[in-house]
Amino acid sequence: MTALTLENVSYTYPGGTSPVVKNASYAFEAGKLYAVVGPSGSGKSTLLSMLAGLDTPREGDVVLGEENLRSLDLDKYRREGVSIIFQAFCLLPLLTVRENVCLPMEMQGIPESAARQQAAEALVKVGIEESKHKRFPSALSGGEQQRVAIARSLCSGAPVLLADEPTGNLDGENTKIVMEILRRLAHEENRCVIVVTHDPEVAEAADLVLRMKDGVLTEG
Repeated sequence: MTALTLENVSYTYPGGTSPVVKNASYAFEAGKLYAVVGPSGSGKSTLLSMLAGLDTPREGDVVLGEENLRSLDLDKYRREGVSIIFQAFCLLPLLTVRENVCLPMEMQGIPESAARQQAAEALVKVGIEESKHKRFPSALSGGEQQRVAIARSLCSGAPVLLADEPTGNLDGENTKIVMEILRRLAHEENRCVIVVTHDPEVAEAADLVLRMKDGVLTEG
């Protein structure tokens, strides 16, 4: 089933003269893990930003299911339609691990007791044992912090997970752990997972590899 579609999408930065993404078209499917690779400046991050609803295409459309992002409440889309996993984890340092994971659910109005239960289940699912749920992020390793960020994304309920260099700050062992979690989310929970990366090991773990070069998106 198609989860997210690019339809002849182009983007030019304000004041720019040439597009950084050129006529990109692709149908991303639920249940698959995608890697988007390419050199710096090729348009990968801009593409991800449009998929996330953070930037609007100058031409073409991004479609979630059958709904054009141009017609959606983008704040709601970013809360419920897609979830973003960042290289820098982006955990709030003054909230505990569990409180960080509860945050997106609180924004959706989920009762506190239900949010705490879902957060605990999501953390265990990504390998964060219960004894660490009340710790602050600074007490965890980088690999553990990234797994907390993934758990937080899971609790948004979003069908699409977008990951921007999610292993960029991790060593080889933690990279394997994080990629196995993302693969499991795609294959077992039917999420559409799209990872932007420079890491060939990450690309190798994906079901499909897309390449960006000079703003042009191709498969393989």
